[in-house]
Amino acid sequence: MEGMKLIINKNLSSHFKVSHQIHMSTIGLSGYHFNAKYIGDTQPGAGEMFPLLSADLDNAGSLNAQAAYLLAERVRSKAVFQTHHSKFLTWQVDVEYRGDDCTGTLTLGNPDIINDSVILVTHFLQSITPRLVLGGELVYHQRLGEEGAILTLAGKYSAPNWVSTLNVGYGGAHASYYHKANQQIQVGVEFEANTRLQETSFAFGYHLNIPKANMVFKGSVDSSWCVGGVLEKKLPPLPVTLALGAFMNYWKNKFHCGFSIMVG
Repeated sequence: MEGMKLIINKNLSSHFKVSHQIHMSTIGLSGYHFNAKYIGDTQPGAGEMFPLLSADLDNAGSLNAQAAYLLAERVRSKAVFQTHHSKFLTWQVDVEYRGDDCTGTLTLGNPDIINDSVILVTHFLQSITPRLVLGGELVYHQRLGEEGAILTLAGKYSAPNWVSTLNVGYGGAHASYYHKANQQIQVGVEFEANTRLQETSFAFGYHLNIPKANMVFKGSVDSSWCVGGVLEKKLPPLPVTLALGAFMNYWKNKFHCGFSIMVG
């Protein structure tokens, strides 16, 4: 978070929502974003509503739009389109199948028949036990006469109060650990090793919730000595949330701070 940000959310109906976002920055780009979202009434699972149409447009003419649709009880599809400064940037479409104990997804990105380029991503996850999930992801890309494929193996173990994941593939490994101590305190650790760049990184984050004060504090620190934190405060009965954030990089001697107001 840097500078000042104002966000106004408005529910026009039970299906249609809009929001306005104004960001003023002293070191980055300042601008305005308008977001519109349509949410259908088909609910196959908790936290899911179909069809879903969403679009975000900024003052420079950049558009980020996506559409999600429920093709069948177990099959979902999504399309994403992006433009930058009124010029076409990228688009992708994916289809996901959800079984009783497995999930499979196929994603097609930026297919270009004229230039003979495409990105194809497929992944599959299988529940071995109620707590252990194993799977993998295959990424295939082709452009300008060259092609390649990257295979990544993944695993996740879920306990009542913690979750651990591990991804191993070409070029390195990524591991994470999340622990929920109680209703107020949550912590997480992330480790990544890149064998191609001969680099490793480490990050630690925590989430502190104080319901009686209507406050949430989130902080993080990583191996490059970047320290950051965000304090959020709700102001009932008003539909307003205030947030104050700060970020410091000791190695680069940089300090950023920001303030945001969310209405709605």
